[in-house]
Amino acid sequence: MTIFKEIQSKYKASNALVRLVMLNVGVFLLIRLMAIILHFAGVNSNAMLEWIVVPSDLTTLLHRPWTLLTYMFAHYDMLHVLFNMLWLYWLGKLFLEYFNSKQLVALYVLGGLGGALVYVLGYAVLPVFAGKMDLLIGASGAVLALVTVMAVFAPDYRIGLLFLGQVSLKWLAIGVMVLMVLGGGDGQLGAQLAHLGGALVGVLYGWQMRRGHDITAWLNRIIDKMVNLTKKPHKKGVGGPVGGKAYHYQQNATSSKQTKKTSSNVPTEAEIDVILDKLKRSGYGALTEEEKATLFRASGKK
Repeated sequence: MTIFKEIQSKYKASNALVRLVMLNVGVFLLIRLMAIILHFAGVNSNAMLEWIVVPSDLTTLLHRPWTLLTYMFAHYDMLHVLFNMLWLYWLGKLFLEYFNSKQLVALYVLGGLGGALVYVLGYAVLPVFAGKMDLLIGASGAVLALVTVMAVFAPDYRIGLLFLGQVSLKWLAIGVMVLMVLGGGDGQLGAQLAHLGGALVGVLYGWQMRRGHDITAWLNRIIDKMVNLTKKPHKKGVGGPVGGKAYHYQQNATSSKQTKKTSSNVPTEAEIDVILDKLKRSGYGALTEEEKATLFRASGKK
């Protein structure tokens, strides 16, 4: 088996979070390889980057609308991709404790789009950017959406940090935002706008999910349709659409019966597992009020 086939095999066997990380790293390596080739060919690598990153000029963006999607998977600096992927993997694993893989991918995309939107609007209306041109690259906006959504959805969930000990997610998000705002100079103002846009998407998503509304549902429907176009139709029968519906109905019915037994203020591990399993299959909106309350009590204890 060649190295490329091995990577392809691992990619197919991985979950959505690992695939996002692998995709970002793969695009980074491809960009750097192309930059080296163009350098020896006497061509400026910026000419290549301009076709995959978001331009600050709205007119230019209208001629390259695909960059709104491609930029959030592209990095050029080693430290940039390293820290973004560490945050993505770390917060992504926590996100998947409460939500499913489809919601992770959709939030990643929405966070990136939100970052790009605030970035372009900032350059269009803020006097400090008058007459300036810049390019936006990287997954920072998408990653910040993950940081803030968890801070809103489970603010008291505590995680261990080196030298700091146990820290609540709400304070982690506040600290990250302060560092990103104060840590950048004048040359980072555009990137800070993208960070802000991604963070706002995360806040909106977390706030809506606490009310039982999934703002990524429409995007997931689009993604599902695009994926289904590339799949061969399944035959009806065991394991097919008919069998699948009966199976999920039986599982949901079992979950409902088990969660109705939850009357204690301290949920057991088995009860939490049942709720998390239902949440990953059907999303937060499918949980009952009692199940949501049980989940929040569990996250508070963590």
